[in-house]
Amino acid sequence: MPSADSFLQNVEYKSELRDRELAEALLLRHNGAHVASMEQTDTYYRIADGRLKRRQCDDEPIEWIHYHRTVSAAPKLSQFTIFTDREAKERFGVRPLPVWVIINKQRDMWICGPLRIHFDRVIGLGDFIEIAALVTPKRPEAACRRAVAMLRQRLAPALGEPISGGYADMAAREAA
Repeated sequence: MPSADSFLQNVEYKSELRDRELAEALLLRHNGAHVASMEQTDTYYRIADGRLKRRQCDDEPIEWIHYHRTVSAAPKLSQFTIFTDREAKERFGVRPLPVWVIINKQRDMWICGPLRIHFDRVIGLGDFIEIAALVTPKRPEAACRRAVAMLRQRLAPALGEPISGGYADMAAREAA
């Protein structure tokens, strides 16, 4: 778990998912493997620096994810830190933070080589796919971008329009 002063990075791509069965078949053809299914509730808070979400997930400890990510339909670099409930209280205080939006989703997680793939059914928004590659010393950002682009190309027949922001942005626009 990183300290409050450290962060991780990944390259992310998100789009509408037009044909989940086809996407799963294509993943299996390229040695993808389903690893988990879960219900997630992400509560986003208004903070001055970046984004903060509290993730609750089936029988898992609560995670707080503080991140910075550009708004772009192209694959983008995200910098994030994951906090436990206790660490988040130490970092962000014990007083309740102002809630921005709450996202409920069914997530199916897959892996394909160094990539994490999420099939998300987001309540009130629809079906989406996220492709992410963790940046490491042995897998620099450029290699992650290539891996995401390659899988995106392989899954293209099943994908819809790219998504520039996150689910919170989409839900906030829908609520306005």
